[in-house]
Amino acid sequence: MATVTYPCYWQKKDQKGQWYWIYYARNGEAISRSSESYVNRNDCAHSIEIMKNSSASPVFYDL
Repeated sequence: MATVTYPCYWQKKDQKGQWYWIYYARNGEAISRSSESYVNRNDCAHSIEIMKNSSASPVFYDL
């Protein structure tokens, strides 16, 4: 198995056998999880790519 480096995404299976991802920060802490599970692993990977490509998206906040 490869050495894990942080930050990273991990794909895992839930109790139903469906795929989800967890994002780990540089310090190894889990800070985000997919909002749904996926039957197909490719759909889970696609969701990760969407997240990775959204880094330039605007951030909104309430005053």
